[in-house]
Order: sequence, then C-alpha cells, then structure tokens
Amino acid sequence: MNLGPEMSYAIRSGGNPWSVVTHMFMHGGWFHIIGNMWFLAIFGDNVEDSMGPVRFLIFYLLCGFAAAFTQMMLAPDSGVPMVGASGAIGGVMGAYVVLFPRAPVHMLVILGFFITRIVVPAFLMLGYWFLMQLAGVAFSTGSGGGVAFGAHVGGFIAGLVLIFPFRSMDRVRRIRLHSGVWKSWRK
Repeated sequence: MNLGPEMSYAIRSGGNPWSVVTHMFMHGGWFHIIGNMWFLAIFGDNVEDSMGPVRFLIFYLLCGFAAAFTQMMLAPDSGVPMVGASGAIGGVMGAYVVLFPRAPVHMLVILGFFITRIVVPAFLMLGYWFLMQLAGVAFSTGSGGGVAFGAHVGGFIAGLVLIFPFRSMDRVRRIRLHSGVWKSWRK
C-alpha cells in the first residue's frame, strides 16, 4: 500500500512516526492558523463540553489521524508535506453537526460591495462546507501544493462517526438546555 512518500516513509520505514501527530500542530502561515483557530473556537467548545477535555483530546487526535490517512489514500504520490489542523477541526465540525444540527450559525455574505450577515442552522452551513470539500477533492489535480481537501473530508467523516462513542448524553442535554445551541435558528 502506497501512503505517500513522507508519511509512508515515516510509518513503514522507521522515519519520524511523530509526523502523523505533529502535522496537526504546524501551519503554513498566519492566515492558515487564524482560520483554523477561528473554526475551532466556534465549534470546538461545545463539542469539548459534550465529552470533557481528555476525551476531546483523544477524539481530536483520532480525527486528525483519519484526516491524514484519507489524504494519503487520495494523493499517495504527493511529495508535498501536509500541515495544519484542518482535518482534525473538520472532525470537530462533523461532531458538531451531529450534536447541534439546529444551532444558529452567523455567516457573513459578501457579494461585491454588498455585505450582510445571515443566520442559518448549523447543518446547512456545515453541509455546505462539506460539499465544498468534496468538490475540492473531485476537481483537484492531486499534484502540487494547495489545500488537502481529502484531509478535510476524512476528518469530517471521522467526527460524524466518532462522536457517538465519545459524547456523554448527559453533558449534551445540559449544553442544549443552558447554552441555547438547541434552540431553533429562527427567532
């Protein structure tokens, strides 16, 4: 099985096996890390609250591993190093859509000079994001640098699945009751 030059070497040939972990904590610049941390701040707090900090760390790392594995499967010959937390954060977003599908999400819409804010349920915003990632996988050439769309997709799907054994339904009920994330997105 060809997993891609860097990761394959690290996994099978005694290279640096920590690269499967450390890629989640490295970024390609300030905009990259700010974007990732923004999404983590928006969706991560309620997901972490649903399982507790230790379980969240394990969940997060597993989503990151799934993201890296998916990207390696989709681009096995890529020689471009993979960096960023996007895949693991995609897992957090997948968990969020399962836990809080109707939570209101504020989106900024920019159409030329027209700028407005709209509020939509989480499942619409995150569903749209996921479809954009799938389109990225479908239309990317797989060569060169750029965005690891496969990692985003793999992380999101891992989050959809892994949330079930990691969540605590008592915690989820408390969050839904006290934070308003379960309220209808319409007011």
